[in-house]
Amino acid sequence: MAKKEKLVDLKPEKITDEQLKKLQTVVNNINRANIEVGRIEAQKHRLLHDAVTLQQDLQNMQSEFEKEYGTVNISIEDGTIKYPENGEADKKD
Repeated sequence: MAKKEKLVDLKPEKITDEQLKKLQTVVNNINRANIEVGRIEAQKHRLLHDAVTLQQDLQNMQSEFEKEYGTVNISIEDGTIKYPENGEADKKD
């Protein structure tokens, strides 16, 4: 009776060190990019919230100006008031 020879599996068990290093670098760069996107999105959220708050502040100021000066246009460059063509502001007393 002949002995059976054991077959040796020649499939590689791991990738090369160079391939592993390159793979780790790519995955780390993807993770860093995702973290940076999250940071930027959080900053964007804060800025959008600030913009809404500033819009509300402007609306409040416009209401105060309308109570004090009536319906007028105010220059944001020098603060001059332009009254409507009919001569006098529609001042609410």
